[in-house]
Amino acid sequence: MMYRVFLGLGSNLGARQDFLNSAAVEIARLPGGRLMWCSSVYETEPYGNTAQGKFLNAAAEIETPLDPPALMGEVKRIEKALGRTVSGRWGPREIDIDILLYDGLVHSGDGLEVPHPGLERRKFVLVPLREIAPDLIHPVNGMTVSEMAAACRDNSRVVKTTYHIRT
Repeated sequence: MMYRVFLGLGSNLGARQDFLNSAAVEIARLPGGRLMWCSSVYETEPYGNTAQGKFLNAAAEIETPLDPPALMGEVKRIEKALGRTVSGRWGPREIDIDILLYDGLVHSGDGLEVPHPGLERRKFVLVPLREIAPDLIHPVNGMTVSEMAAACRDNSRVVKTTYHIRT
């Protein structure tokens, strides 16, 4: 069985664009799956801990045969291989890869919650996700990504850059 999964990518340390590109290359190499789409790259204000540099964020759609815990293991492996260091919750990071939505599944356990908690409250996630999947439905609240983006009260700046993810 193949799952349709949406990921959020972010970086605010070092060569941010290079980290996003490298993450996309590694995601495309996941066993048995494929990288379908990547959104444009957006520069965004930090969320939670605002005393840090701006992020570059993007969203990606993949197809994968991996179940949620197995994909989470692969995501963490990729982050580590790209040099992610532990910086605490909402801290600066070289690369962050979040599982946002997983083919309509709801999963909780194994250190993973899908849909990603707070997805509907984070403009830096919704804007890139809306670009590639505006009609995708959140399996818990029943709203489309476009509807969640329109209802989002997050007023932070999310600006499309001229960068594009290259794989």
